[in-house]
Amino acid sequence: MSGHSKWSKIKRKKGALDAKRSNIFSRLSKEITVAVKEGGISDPSMNAQLRIAVLNAKGQNMPKENIDRAISKGEKDGNDLAEIFLEGYGAGRVAVFVECLSDNNNRTVADIRHIITKRGGTLATKGTLNFIFDRKGVFTIPAKAGTDMEELELEFIEAGAEDVEIDEDMIIVTTALEDYGKFNKKLEELGIIPKEVELQRIPKVDKRLAVEEAKVVMRMIEELEDNEDVQNVYHNLEMTEELERALEEE
Repeated sequence: MSGHSKWSKIKRKKGALDAKRSNIFSRLSKEITVAVKEGGISDPSMNAQLRIAVLNAKGQNMPKENIDRAISKGEKDGNDLAEIFLEGYGAGRVAVFVECLSDNNNRTVADIRHIITKRGGTLATKGTLNFIFDRKGVFTIPAKAGTDMEELELEFIEAGAEDVEIDEDMIIVTTALEDYGKFNKKLEELGIIPKEVELQRIPKVDKRLAVEEAKVVMRMIEELEDNEDVQNVYHNLEMTEELERALEEE
């Protein structure tokens, strides 16, 4: 199966870079805190959203004491955090969707607007980018030696997988939004522990720009990702080989 190969590779590269950033544990902690708040239960075995958040934290080698602290925070004052979704366009009309968790809506919106506009972009009204992105479940699963991949792929397809890709030592599975829970349950039945589970916004159509203009967009994306309130940044900029080389040379 194929369809999101380049996207999944970009996400894995991004993940490798994110792991080096000092604020990744802060983002993971917020996800855990909100999962406790929304689920109303601090036991991962009884709170599916929290179970996934803790799984992702462990996948990034987050210390147990940090995880426990984030759960405790969710029990006490998780109501301070709220989700904020912001949509806009960067240079060259590249679509950008920013997911935030914040305790101050006005501060977050102002910060994101500043980053986008100073790089030649604009914020848009809610729902503007609905035609550009699809919400998909994306599961990153360690590939075990000796596994019958054809048989496993068939089981994945029966459980709702739209795309199954083997990328080095990982299997990346994409599902439709409505099959996200079904596929997650299938992994539990098979005793498979994924390294990462996400609901991503995957672009239907990529936007190709000249390298110099694309680099402006990438700088904007990097600044957005460095903001402490930002959890995820999605875009439809096409990552051409020429652009990748140019970024590596910087």
